[in-house]
Amino acid sequence: MKQESTEVIDMWLYEQQMMKQGYTIIAGIDEAGRGPLAGPVVASAVILPPGCCIDGINDSKKLTPSKRESAYTYIKETALSIGLGIVDSTEIDQINILQATYKAMSIAVSQLSMEVGLCLIDGNPIKNFGYPHKAIVDGDGKSASIAAASIIAKVTRDRIMCEYDKLYPGYGFASHKGYCSKLHLRMIKENGICKIHRKSFAPVRECIKCDKGDNDWLQQNLLLDS
Repeated sequence: MKQESTEVIDMWLYEQQMMKQGYTIIAGIDEAGRGPLAGPVVASAVILPPGCCIDGINDSKKLTPSKRESAYTYIKETALSIGLGIVDSTEIDQINILQATYKAMSIAVSQLSMEVGLCLIDGNPIKNFGYPHKAIVDGDGKSASIAAASIIAKVTRDRIMCEYDKLYPGYGFASHKGYCSKLHLRMIKENGICKIHRKSFAPVRECIKCDKGDNDWLQQNLLLDS
């Protein structure tokens, strides 16, 4: 328990530093879904009560699905405000994934019910973001607010992909969530692409060009399951 308490305290260091500089309303921002071959990119902005303790809070990718779901529920019940931004695959192809990610983050902040003094963002500074922000590399493992946003974004996107699995049952979206797994590439090879595939992403683009009888492409491009 002592170790967990220390970890919780450490996860609030950035927020405490910013509060000492005069910022009172701080939002953590993170995204889920930059890498997949299909589906939207989802960003979340979360404002937590200062110092609140979320059991096991960490980068969403490091949590088991059950712990992530539990943390998601607690964050939804505890957060002062939560905003979501979702940009679909069509727009990702139009403006590129980086710009789509920034747009999703901006939408997420705009959906907050409170005026934000500072955003803590996982990753690198964003030019012309429109909101005061501090970028923290690997912030989802260093900041409670960013970690909370990571969990909200990840669970939200996973649920979206499970719904897409029902609409497009031939691709295994509920299992791989659109990432570049062996199963996903094989299903694209066998079934072609569907509406939510990102045509600008190289594996999808190459598969569109590829003749279905060309097994060399499949063998050369299969990646390890994610």
